[in-house]
Amino acid sequence: MIPSGELSNDAQALDQVIGVGRPHSVGSFRFWSADQRWEWSDEVAVMHGYAPGTVEPTTDLLLMHKHPEDRAQVATSLARAVENGEPFCSRHRIADTGGVVHHVIVVGDHMVDDANRVVGTTGYYIDVTDTLAEHRQETLDGTLPELYRARAVIEQAKGALMLVYGISAEQAFRVLTWRSQETNTKLRTLSQHLVAEAVDMGGAAVELRTRFDHLLLTVHERLEPD
Repeated sequence: MIPSGELSNDAQALDQVIGVGRPHSVGSFRFWSADQRWEWSDEVAVMHGYAPGTVEPTTDLLLMHKHPEDRAQVATSLARAVENGEPFCSRHRIADTGGVVHHVIVVGDHMVDDANRVVGTTGYYIDVTDTLAEHRQETLDGTLPELYRARAVIEQAKGALMLVYGISAEQAFRVLTWRSQETNTKLRTLSQHLVAEAVDMGGAAVELRTRFDHLLLTVHERLEPD
């Protein structure tokens, strides 16, 4: 087992580079070619769901934890590293003992002895699961309000069509989609301007219908190109 203290400087450097900032997200491993022996740090053991010091890692054990869709690709990289001591870098998924999937980056390089002879492979596991989750949440936080606003204005445009033409919501949406495709105008943009100009309309029902017909067919002409 590799003492955690030996990892502190390298782990901190990696944290600064990838922005993880959490000690348990980075751990190291070593593999000795002569006796096919693996060692992993406490952090890597925990990533796989094991309490530190309770399990001796092996090639089979490591492969067992790889996500089924990633296992073949990782097995190939591991085989080259094990047989030839080749450096490698792989981004893949592992499943811990509880079935929780972790997204990891594994970086390996030559391990040499005092005579500078290659005796195995050494490297790091970087768990980027939290980072990916944060990025996904940031994307959702930025996208969902925009989607809600787009849906709201489209619903308003549908309502206007339903009121003026006496049609269903589904038919109103088809009309909007048709005009969007015919005029090569984004559905939200078309709906936005249709609603904005329809607000200023008034008058008798027949006149309103005529004016709305004209608006529906020409509103795209007054839009500035995206």
